[in-house]
Amino acid sequence: MRASVFVGTSVDGFIARPGGTFDFLSAGGSGDEPHGFEEFFATVDALVMGRNTYEVVLPFPEWPYGAKPVFVLSHRPLPPAPAGAVVERMEGEPAEVLSQLAARGFGHAYVDGGRTIQAFLRAGLIQRLVLSRVPVLIGEGIPLFGPLDTDVLLTHVATRTFAGGLVQSEYEVAGAGGT
Repeated sequence: MRASVFVGTSVDGFIARPGGTFDFLSAGGSGDEPHGFEEFFATVDALVMGRNTYEVVLPFPEWPYGAKPVFVLSHRPLPPAPAGAVVERMEGEPAEVLSQLAARGFGHAYVDGGRTIQAFLRAGLIQRLVLSRVPVLIGEGIPLFGPLDTDVLLTHVATRTFAGGLVQSEYEVAGAGGT
C-alpha cells in the first residue's frame, strides 16, 4: 500500500500555530491559484489522520474530503462526523493501520496531521512527500517534522513556484516500504 503526504508549512517549518489553526497558509497566494492538491487528492482512495487534525477540520463549513473514507487514529470515541462524511476510528501502529487498509482493498493513503506524519515517517511507510512552503515565518507552532531514529533520505522529484510566492517541492522517500 502506498502512503503519501501533501502538506503546507510556513517557511520555518510549522504546519499550524500552537493552538492548531493554520490561517497563515493563505499567505501562499490566492485561493483560486491551483497548487496541485485536487490532482493529488484524486490519486488517493483513503485518508489517515490523527484525532487532533480531525477535530481541527470537523467544524469547517464544508467537509473537505467529500465521500472519501477518512480513518482517524484515536484511542477514544470520536465526535460525530458531518452528514455525508465517511469517518472511522482506528487504532494501531502505522504498519498495522496500512495493513488493515490494504486488506480492505485500499491502495493509496493520504497521511495527514503532524504526529501522524511523523509516526509514519519514523516507521518508513511514507513513499511520497509534497511540501508546500508558504512565504511567511510564524515563529512557533506545530512542527511538521519531529525526532527521527535515523536519517530519512529523500530523492528530489520536482520543485514548482507559484505567483503567490508558494514554493512546492516533491520528494520520493528512499527505501520507504509499504504493506
